[in-house]
Amino acid sequence: MPDFPSLAAVAASIRQGKVSPVEVTRHCLDRIARLDGRLRAFITVDADRALVAARRLEDEARRGQWRGALHGVPLAFKDLCFVPGLPTSCGTRIADYFTAEQACTAVSRLLAAGAVCLGKLNMTELAMGALGDNPHHGHARNPWAVEHCTGGSSSGSGVAVAAGLALGAVGTDTGGSIRLPAAACGITGLKPTYGRVSRAGAMALSWSNDHLGPMARTARDCALMLTAMAGADPLDATASAHPPDDYVALDAPVRGLRVGVPENFFFHGLDAEMDAAVRRAVAALATLGARVEEIRLPDPQVLSDVTSLISRSESTAIHGGLLRERPQDLGAFTRARLGLGLGVPAYDYLQALRLRARLARTFAREVWSKVDVLAVPVIPEPAPPLPAALEGTLEEIVARQGRFSRLTRPFNGLGLPALSLPCGFSATGLPLALQLVGRPFDEATVLRLGHAYQGATDWHAREPDPA
Repeated sequence: MPDFPSLAAVAASIRQGKVSPVEVTRHCLDRIARLDGRLRAFITVDADRALVAARRLEDEARRGQWRGALHGVPLAFKDLCFVPGLPTSCGTRIADYFTAEQACTAVSRLLAAGAVCLGKLNMTELAMGALGDNPHHGHARNPWAVEHCTGGSSSGSGVAVAAGLALGAVGTDTGGSIRLPAAACGITGLKPTYGRVSRAGAMALSWSNDHLGPMARTARDCALMLTAMAGADPLDATASAHPPDDYVALDAPVRGLRVGVPENFFFHGLDAEMDAAVRRAVAALATLGARVEEIRLPDPQVLSDVTSLISRSESTAIHGGLLRERPQDLGAFTRARLGLGLGVPAYDYLQALRLRARLARTFAREVWSKVDVLAVPVIPEPAPPLPAALEGTLEEIVARQGRFSRLTRPFNGLGLPALSLPCGFSATGLPLALQLVGRPFDEATVLRLGHAYQGATDWHAREPDPA
């Protein structure tokens, strides 16, 4: 079995009897044992239970009993997803910081579709950071260059998929935390529409901006995972009853799709290599038949600021007890971030919610009448060296992290589906990435366009050497 297979390819091979769930699971566990001491993708490896589950799935396959499209496929889950029998630290030093009455719905649905749980993945403490550092479990390491950032906060999810330790992973995204590590680690990650995937059983950071979504090697892989994850959930009042689409119907032509390239905000202050790679990717979309046109967006900076204020307030409301009662258990950066929320007046928070609703209506009216998809960068530069990113005062680090996530945050405020996919490499071998953003609940179009791009390029197939 190759070290870096796609989830879809392995699922097909299991169905065809070319490889067994036990073989695939052992392959991933062997790579974890060999590489993760350096990469720090996992907080908890659940090897014994993974092999028990794989044997059970293998027996079912022999009898022709298939649970779903992910039968026998090993996945791993960000350590803020509650999985009974495993600790859920949320990246803190407290092993059982988060518990829930029932398992994380998204994880349960993936396991019901036949996935194998390999364990729980490293993350930025309390999901409050864009770089991938963690003072308690060790900094996650980028497989392309171990001294560079992985992106956060779903750092372990990005690393595990990029290094071939898992075939897919679940991440969460409040300001970019799926898309940033996907971009920095050279994989594909989807932040679905707000409410498309239930958040029940996952630790909240900002109930207004949190999203759960898939991270894998390709758009097709993400489509397979989303198919299992999406849908209404009585345990989450914000989970939408809007019926899921056929996300795996990816081969329809993209000719005629209107792709908007913003002339404001998203290409300002961009690293030259990132700028060039994203523009080449947009040109490739045009060769596939998409109609590319420039568009001016309602000011994304205002939306970004409003989104940040809402997240800052809600995160402190959720985790303020830990900040007050056990501040010594938190890293300095997390303490500082939570402390910022204490200074936000209720008036400002409520006005921010009202303004966001108005901005979302304006955006829908002025943008989606003109284009079907937006194409923008994910990160402003290739993943920076981690030691340099963590230097300086706390204020400097907060500002640096804010700049790194400035191109993803507006789409959390809007709740729009956004796909990160690799579109090149820097001169020093670091991944570059494109972000495709669609209308609410139009993940199908975003995934279809991403799949078409990956069919015409091979950036997603490039493999790091994490040995």
